[in-house]
Amino acid sequence: MYPLPMQNGYEKVFDRNLMLGIRLLAACLLCFFSIQSTALEVPKGATILKVEGRLARTNQGTAAWLDLEALDALKQHKILTTTPWYDGERTFEGPLVRDLIKWLGAEGATVKAIALNDYMISIPVSDFRLHDVILATRIDGRALTVREKGPIFVMYPFDQTPSLRTEVHFQRCIWQLHRLIFED
Repeated sequence: MYPLPMQNGYEKVFDRNLMLGIRLLAACLLCFFSIQSTALEVPKGATILKVEGRLARTNQGTAAWLDLEALDALKQHKILTTTPWYDGERTFEGPLVRDLIKWLGAEGATVKAIALNDYMISIPVSDFRLHDVILATRIDGRALTVREKGPIFVMYPFDQTPSLRTEVHFQRCIWQLHRLIFED
């Protein structure tokens, strides 16, 4: 604090109180904007993915409900690959799972992935750190429909990393995904 010329002791008390008030206001604003940045918007469109578990950012109690718009707001990645489910190479597009994890502040060692038909598979979170696994919402430039294994299809970069062409990784490519639960 810079010394101010004083005529009596009241200016010094006023100056300290003013500085204390400014510091308190700054701390309150910092807390307010920190809380605001952790809250997610409630989906405007149909919810296509519910994420649960240890999350820093939520919009439905302790869960994050996401629509296609929310997933599209994340950086999009493309995987050109062949799979056992389609003839020839196909281009899958969507956000990296690790970007979703970072965005939501999700924590856990495994994620339980659940499909619309209740098929469930546990996937180690390490897969998402080691490989560019995406939540594909598009195939060959068009939105995945339920009939085409959508609205979300977990996709690994099989052609870019041939060692992933295993039955274990094929099973982790859950289609019609609608729910993720992060667990320890």
